[in-house]
Amino acid sequence: MSVHLQRHQAAVVLLLLAFLPSGLTIPDPRQREALMQLEASMQTGGQTVLTDAELQLDTLLFKMKQEEMLRADFPPAMHFFKARHLIRTSPIFSLLQKMPKGGALHVHDFSMVDVEWLVKNATYRPHCYMCLTDNQSIRFIFSSRRPRPLSHCSPWNLLETVRAKMVNTTELDNSIMANLTLFTHQDPATVYPSQDVVWDRFEQIFLALWGLVTYAPVFRDYYYQGLTEIYTDNAMYLELRALLPEIYELDGSTHDTAWTLKTYQEVTRQFRADHPDFFGARIIFTVHRGVNISVMTDAVEEAMKLRRDFPEFLAGFDLVGREDKGRPLWYFRDALSLPVERGVTLPFFFHAGETDLEGTEVDQNLLDALLLNTSRIGHGFALLRHPVARDLSRKKGVAVEVCPISNQVLKLINDMRNHPAAALMSENHPVVISSDDPAIFGASGLSYDFYEAFVGFGGLRPHIAFLKEIAVNSIRYSSLAPKQQEEALALWQKKWDKFVSEITQ
Repeated sequence: MSVHLQRHQAAVVLLLLAFLPSGLTIPDPRQREALMQLEASMQTGGQTVLTDAELQLDTLLFKMKQEEMLRADFPPAMHFFKARHLIRTSPIFSLLQKMPKGGALHVHDFSMVDVEWLVKNATYRPHCYMCLTDNQSIRFIFSSRRPRPLSHCSPWNLLETVRAKMVNTTELDNSIMANLTLFTHQDPATVYPSQDVVWDRFEQIFLALWGLVTYAPVFRDYYYQGLTEIYTDNAMYLELRALLPEIYELDGSTHDTAWTLKTYQEVTRQFRADHPDFFGARIIFTVHRGVNISVMTDAVEEAMKLRRDFPEFLAGFDLVGREDKGRPLWYFRDALSLPVERGVTLPFFFHAGETDLEGTEVDQNLLDALLLNTSRIGHGFALLRHPVARDLSRKKGVAVEVCPISNQVLKLINDMRNHPAAALMSENHPVVISSDDPAIFGASGLSYDFYEAFVGFGGLRPHIAFLKEIAVNSIRYSSLAPKQQEEALALWQKKWDKFVSEITQ
């Protein structure tokens, strides 16, 4: 909404209020209507002008949402693990799967591919060894000969040999899959009684995935499959947060960070050649926030070099890992100030506010992210507690990357109807919807998170204009250059018009 339009609407309301006598009086219907219209116009999508076909779809969606909210088990009020099967039967979810959703701007490298694909594909390859850790997690490595023993792990077992001795490998495969996802058919509140428990399990999964995904042949296929799952869910662009690890070969030799980034670029080009209506992908180089200042300084130096060598593909830099346990942004301020000091352009896309620890150093990450000129805010769950940061992010056009399912699974919120993003979107704060770690949560693509946002945030109010706006936001607030954004929006608009036409017909 433009500042001029906001001022005009506010002036209309103030004018109506001025003509009301003080004290007790009969409410004026005109004032009530004006207030309702003003409030509706302020929410995400409130200023979007719809075509006749979009209005037809809007009417259909409204009826579908009315029916959805009458369900005895309302999915947004439930934990996602309990609601997933209900969501899959929802006509709204089916529609959202078909909808062109623009870009996925907050997805992590080792959690984007369905774990069944990973087990059925990667672990069935020759030379794949697995061991069981003392804390009942698993580790993998590919090797042409028996690997050296790993501390706190059982002896390595060649999976090819293990499976050859089994009549039915289903139980083994299911067990491996269970170690690569947080999803459970048991009561999630019992399995994960606290943030510490669920985060510990979460981080163990990434350690389990490491030796599997960083094997060069798997790495290439894994990323291509990740793009396939994004594309199949009707998203056309990806900004992937990636650790850029050393990738290893069967003989144990490794490739450096630049090789890893170049491989991402090559696979992306191949995928675009195979799928001409996919706009592309860019990488946000990430480092764990638990490192020391020296390591962080080296990482920023590396990021600046990679940005110089891959200016069109490396989007920027971020810190990852549990915010509550990691070091705050201010701790790394000297390292993070290096690009500005040297006149180097290195955009930041900081995780900030993924916490409920109010008043701590961690809780100040939102303000520090803005001070460090972040381009977007990852999660921003705590933003409502920081009115200065909220106003500043709005004025600077810094979008919040909202990942509803992630926030619920990692125990920041129980009921999606109470998510802070609902308040942000009621005032059209810059917001994009993404999926964070979909494979680990038992989801895929963006549709599940779009469902939780559309059905859970704001009750009956959000309609087709809401969905259209957040899809457009994913391009508008991407790291793409202005000209590329125009091209991407034009491609998305064609897909959108086709979608609306097919649904309404």
